[in-house]
Amino acid sequence: MPLTETFAPAALDLTHVRSQFPSLSQTVNGHPAAFLDGPGGTQVPQRVIDAISAYLRRDNANTGGAYSTSRRTDAMLSEARAAMADFLHCAPDEIVFGPNMTTLTYAMSRAIGRDLGPGDEILVTRLDHDANVTPWLALEEKGITIRWAEIHKEDCTLDVEDLAAKLNSKTRLVAIGYASNAVGTINPVKEIVRLAHSYGALAYVDAVHYGPHGLIDVKDLDCDFLACSTYKFFGPHMGVLFGKREHLARLRPYKVRPLTDAVPNRWEWGTLNHECIAGIIACVDYIASLGTNVGTITNRVGTDAFVRPSGEARSLNAPRRAAIVAAFETIHRHERALMERLIAGISQIPQLKIYGITDPTCFDWRCPTIAVRAVNQNEGNTPLALATKLGDRGFFTWDGNYYALNLTEHLDVEKTGGFLRVGLVHYNTAEEVDRLLQALQEILP
Repeated sequence: MPLTETFAPAALDLTHVRSQFPSLSQTVNGHPAAFLDGPGGTQVPQRVIDAISAYLRRDNANTGGAYSTSRRTDAMLSEARAAMADFLHCAPDEIVFGPNMTTLTYAMSRAIGRDLGPGDEILVTRLDHDANVTPWLALEEKGITIRWAEIHKEDCTLDVEDLAAKLNSKTRLVAIGYASNAVGTINPVKEIVRLAHSYGALAYVDAVHYGPHGLIDVKDLDCDFLACSTYKFFGPHMGVLFGKREHLARLRPYKVRPLTDAVPNRWEWGTLNHECIAGIIACVDYIASLGTNVGTITNRVGTDAFVRPSGEARSLNAPRRAAIVAAFETIHRHERALMERLIAGISQIPQLKIYGITDPTCFDWRCPTIAVRAVNQNEGNTPLALATKLGDRGFFTWDGNYYALNLTEHLDVEKTGGFLRVGLVHYNTAEEVDRLLQALQEILP
């Protein structure tokens, strides 16, 4: 296949998509379950379940051994780095695996902090998940100054002018979220990375919430680090960190002495969760499968690996990257239609207030994560009460702050239960949206 191959995005075959997710067939009190909890973690297709099971059944071993199961584990880890490299558009040795984004970010903040001291500054935002805030706040104990970029309260968007005004020659790092896990705002990350670099600062991007909704291209963003979590895009509970190779080699990780100094392994402490990493290959190939019906999908190392028709496995595979690009175009179109339907419907319910962007002309700057609250709070319509009533009807939604603590405090909703959050992903349907809207109208007094 030529390296220039592209795939035209196709319409989403929702029946086929949903058939691949066993959990979607559940019922609650006789109601079909509607998984609207994607921001807290998506469901997984059968191929991910099979990949994890196959690894444990056949290949379960530690790395570096002079025997077959260990060698197959080494090969699987290499394949997983290649898969995530295709997903993020980087080199395989710029991929670091870890338990979750929070743990990886703490590890990186500790290492970056070794080279910082009094007078240095780090810039964080009011919009971010706390996993991209507290690891940097912890460096205040070294005398580092933490500065805050504010938001526009009326639509929960980042005040980029305020962020730019707070950059200076002392700024060493800017921590920014790609998309808000609470209110769905998509930030102008490429612009912010450029601003950070213009002052010689590093740019650390939290892409956990953006991962299932939009294409990530770290080469285009030119960010120094980007962290995500595969359980947010149809994979197992694992974290993944991209770091530019020069930073992964230059910075000094806290690690045990026997661990190699080779990149990227020097950032992976202890034995990794091999079975879940096998599932990562399957989840990336599931996403690629949404973008193409070209090529052959076959079973390799216990996973559904995207391979050449001849059976030769690929890494840094241009056709797989092209399929991922097409997949996200398809996902975007489907999610955009659902989001427009949901926001239009909620806007017709006077008892509810939407937090975040509601102007359809600005929907390019939000993903289908909708935070709402009852206008008049009482015990029967707090976010928890609404989530409980919806849960009894089979609608899985979240309530609270979702670790976006600075945002809920800033909007003065933290003490009264935060938000009710509805999160859509590509396996959700228009029928689920309509049933949710009807349920909200029936539940609210």
